[in-house]
Amino acid sequence: MSTPLLSVEDLTVSVEVGGKRLTALDGISFSLQEGEARGLVGESGSGKSLTLRAIMGLLPAGARVDSGAIFFEGRDLLADGADYQRQVRGTGITMIFQEPGVALNPVMRVGEQIYDSLMQHRNLSKKEAREYAIHLMELVGIRDAATRLNAYPFQLSGGLRQRVMIAAGVACSPKLILCDEPTTALDVTVQAQILGLFANLRDELDAGLLYVTHDLAVVAQMCDSLTVLYSGKVMESAGSMRSVFATPRHPYTEALLDATPRIEGPVGRLRAIPGMAPSVVDRPEGCPFSPRCAYATHDCRVGDIPQLNVGAEWTAACLHPVSQMSLEPKAANA
Repeated sequence: MSTPLLSVEDLTVSVEVGGKRLTALDGISFSLQEGEARGLVGESGSGKSLTLRAIMGLLPAGARVDSGAIFFEGRDLLADGADYQRQVRGTGITMIFQEPGVALNPVMRVGEQIYDSLMQHRNLSKKEAREYAIHLMELVGIRDAATRLNAYPFQLSGGLRQRVMIAAGVACSPKLILCDEPTTALDVTVQAQILGLFANLRDELDAGLLYVTHDLAVVAQMCDSLTVLYSGKVMESAGSMRSVFATPRHPYTEALLDATPRIEGPVGRLRAIPGMAPSVVDRPEGCPFSPRCAYATHDCRVGDIPQLNVGAEWTAACLHPVSQMSLEPKAANA
C-alpha cells in the first residue's frame, strides 16, 4: 500500500487544568489515503476538534503534544517543528472551522481574506489574485461573486460566510482538508448544499478529507472510513464505514447508531445513552465508556483495554465486542 497522505500514530496530548497536566488525547492513531474521506465522530468532549488542532499545529494555550507522531506525506509534522507546520498550513493542509462568523476577520472584506493567501503563497499580483478569488467564490456557489468580493462578513448570510471560508481554505489547492463540524450552525437545506460542495471539491482537488462531526448521517453521506473517539481514546476505527454501520463491534459505536433517528421503519422512542461522557478531570480507569456500557464487567474497569483486530484495517478497543468474532489482540507494532 502507498504511503498514507496523513498518518496519526499514538498521539498523546495533555492540557493544564488547575496547575495539573491531564491527558486529553490518549494514544490516538488512524491514517488517511489521498482522496479518502474519513469521519471522526464522538460526543462533545471526545477529542475530535483537539485532534484536528494538533494536526494543524494550532493547539490552545495550555495544551501540548506529549508523545506520538503526525506524518503528512511521510514527513513528521511534529519532529520537523513549527516552521514546517507553517509552511504546509494553507498550502498542504487547510482547516474549515465550525463557525465562520468567528473564523473570518470582521473588519476585512471577504475578498481580501481569500486573495491575501494567494498573493503570499502563489506569488500572484493583486489583480491576478482578485480574479482567482472571484473564480473560487463562483466554484463554491456564490452568485454575483465580483460584487460580494467587496462585502464584509456581517453583510453575508451564514451559508455564504461558510462558502467564503471554504473558498479561502481551498485557495492554494491543499491536499488535506480538515473539517471541524462546518455545517453545525446551518439549516438543513444549506447543510446539504455545503456537504455537496465538499464532495465536489474532494473530487476536483483529489484531496483527503478528515471530517469531524457528531452526526452519523453526515458520515454516512460523506465518508469512506470511520474513527470513533470517546474521552480522548479511539474506541473503534475501520477502513470501511459501511462495515461499521452494518455490524458495529464497540458498544459505544452501537449506542451512537441506536441513538440516531431513522426515517424508515416503525416510529419508536430513541435509545438514549445513559449517563454523561466524563470530563478530562474525572476519566475512569480502564475503558472510559464502562460506566455507561451495558456489556461492561469488572475487567473493563481496570487496566488498559487492548485494540483488537476485527478485520482488515478494522480495530475495536473492547473486551466484549458486540458481535463476537475470532478476535486477537492487536500487535504492538501493528
